[in-house]
Amino acid sequence: MTDAQPSGPLADLVVIEMGTLIAGPFCGQILGDFGAEVIKIEDPKTGDPMRQWGRSLPKGLSPWWPVIGRNKKSVGLDLRKPEGQALAKELIAGADVVIENFRPGAMEKWGLSYEALSAVNPRLIMARISGFGQTGPYSQRAGYGLIGEAMGGLRHVTGEPDRPPARAGISIGDSLAAMHAVMGITMALHHRERSGKGQVIDAALYESVLGVMENLITEYDITGYVRERSGSILPGIAPSNAYPCRNGEMILIGGNGDNVYARLTEAMGRPDLKTDPKFVDHASRGVNQAELDGVIAAWTATFDLPALLALLEEKGVPASRVYRAPDMLEDPQFAAREAVVTVDHPVFGPVRMQNAFPKLSATPGRVRWPGPALGQHTDEVLAARAACSPQKLAELRAAGVI
Repeated sequence: MTDAQPSGPLADLVVIEMGTLIAGPFCGQILGDFGAEVIKIEDPKTGDPMRQWGRSLPKGLSPWWPVIGRNKKSVGLDLRKPEGQALAKELIAGADVVIENFRPGAMEKWGLSYEALSAVNPRLIMARISGFGQTGPYSQRAGYGLIGEAMGGLRHVTGEPDRPPARAGISIGDSLAAMHAVMGITMALHHRERSGKGQVIDAALYESVLGVMENLITEYDITGYVRERSGSILPGIAPSNAYPCRNGEMILIGGNGDNVYARLTEAMGRPDLKTDPKFVDHASRGVNQAELDGVIAAWTATFDLPALLALLEEKGVPASRVYRAPDMLEDPQFAAREAVVTVDHPVFGPVRMQNAFPKLSATPGRVRWPGPALGQHTDEVLAARAACSPQKLAELRAAGVI
């Protein structure tokens, strides 16, 4: 399952992934997708909770784990035991990167602080992902993705204005923190090439969300305007919304640019909408957004979705169906770019999942294997990287360390 030769721009890197759930493991997933040897340290008895997460557990396994655990080697190691801590330190001593997303202070409690680790491995890069960062008055608080989304401002602006804040439908706060950690790691690797020294990446969930909140703070600071929930629109950006079709489906249309809007009015057979003072430019369309959306919705409701998509494509107007998993698996664009790949799984058989992104022309990422069984690579990794003999492995197993 794991004999595929590593390739990609990170194929010379050894990454030790510590932590559970989404933020840390997604960071490791991205690095593994692009060739890094990712050694995932898990509790030898329970493993990462992601192994059991999800709406359903077909054949007793989570469909989430094959994705977030892909391209990794699983090592069962009890970090609460001194022997486990010593083995972890030995593995990290030969690594390039360590990822952890425990509550701040946990690594220090186990004798695995950056100071201790960098003393034996000065080139080590440590990515630390937490709810609020390693410093500040909130650093010791428990912080899941939804807390980061709330504190970073995303939850307040998501959903309908007359309803409570909504969520995105995925764990976006965790994923953003993971992506920021990956960015930090690649920046630190570049710095290490010049200096020979590693460093710490401190990725806070709330800051990772805050970082993508556009001009939310600056707009308030300058004008006093507080951005609120606006449903499927952005206030003042029109037309850009979801509109009904005759067959009960919805279509998304983005026609807010002047040239695109002109093409939309042509498709609608309504040249008057292009010259109407209420819709003649970006500012006026923003002021009269609701009225314009009503006109467009009345028009889209006369079409079935496929016919409307074809018409708008012909006219050069950005439009799309609202994709679900079945739509993705049938779409020729996904197929042409191999956005979804099929991977052999020892229990599920062939399974489909998203590919590695973004695409690199010379050193692309790829999915080499799905998430492994708990502890599948313990003996292999400890024998190779911690010089553990078969007898030593047996002793560690008997002691519950691995």
